[in-house]
Amino acid sequence: MRKLEKPQRIGIFDSGVGGITVLREVYRHLPNESVVYFGDTARLPYGNRSRAEITEFMREIITWFETQEVKMVITACNTSDALALETIRQEFSLPILGLILPGARAAVKQGKRIGVIATPATAQSNAYRRAIQEVDPTCQVWQVGCPEFVPLIEQNRANDPYTREVAEQYLRPLLQQQIDTLVYGCTHYPHLDRVLRSLLPSHIKLVDPALHVATAAAQELELLGRTSTKPPTATRFCVSGSPSQFAQVAKQWLGCTPRVEKIYLRGANSLLPLDSRE
Repeated sequence: MRKLEKPQRIGIFDSGVGGITVLREVYRHLPNESVVYFGDTARLPYGNRSRAEITEFMREIITWFETQEVKMVITACNTSDALALETIRQEFSLPILGLILPGARAAVKQGKRIGVIATPATAQSNAYRRAIQEVDPTCQVWQVGCPEFVPLIEQNRANDPYTREVAEQYLRPLLQQQIDTLVYGCTHYPHLDRVLRSLLPSHIKLVDPALHVATAAAQELELLGRTSTKPPTATRFCVSGSPSQFAQVAKQWLGCTPRVEKIYLRGANSLLPLDSRE
């Protein structure tokens, strides 16, 4: 009997639900592609982690993706992109796409005074400033670390009055610099889009790198001759923390309650899935 060929999926990972913003863009731009999504919820937020920690986390996740026979990985986490992507790309043969370069290229097309809101680790890395100014040295860039955003979103508090107060605080220094463009430097932040838009003058243009990394993924797959033409299989959702908590928060962004598996990451050479699923 001929062995059935396993489906080749795209792997998408983030620290939590933030990468769903990337997932939705992949659905739009690559409707025939199957996806496995991994949220490292047991170790979020990533934004206060060290470079060494993020590199090891990413190494474990990409190794697990290899066991799932993915054909491409999208790093739906700006912190991982900023701190570890260059190192990890040297260790794996899989195509691994990040958010920062596509986001930077999009930002310079929108304005010259660019603000970036990001996790503290991404902001401190200056990754967006470097990428933007490499594309267009005439652009000015201001970055603000927003440590409270990811925990608030993961706690399903995007619409809390307190979240609006925090957003006002983070945006204030950027508005004082009279920015004309704002980059969502974390995939969680589009979940705050309504709040952020209500606080920003209408002339400020918003850049969501999730859209642009999905476009880059479509181009890369076409270049590699690996674009799927078959109907996709259901997205597989996996987390390192609580499946039920992830499903509850993800429901409002997906429009349905996903079935979520728990995956144990115990180092790059020992990845054991939990037998039971929630």
